[in-house]
Amino acid sequence: MPIKNYLTAEEKQELQKQLKFHEHPDVRERILILLLRNDGRKQQEIADFLGCSLRKVAYWCAHGNPSDLASLTDERMHGNYHKATDQYVNLLLDVIEK
Repeated sequence: MPIKNYLTAEEKQELQKQLKFHEHPDVRERILILLLRNDGRKQQEIADFLGCSLRKVAYWCAHGNPSDLASLTDERMHGNYHKATDQYVNLLLDVIEK
């Protein structure tokens, strides 16, 4: 049985705002999953609509906290750790020029 209207009015309004303006497309997709779930859609319907896996929809329905947008991010969004500092890169460029 689909869950309907589990979001508060404030959570729904904030999610709709972030859906339009958040810079990361993965977070926007996860917000859309939560909003569609709140609308009473089944997880399989959401997966078919978005063209993603049912596993992904199920994960974010369970782990995404609508009142905490940070819960919709993961470590991959922070990018790779770079060992080369700006100082090292500038030194390397100087060596290449010589």
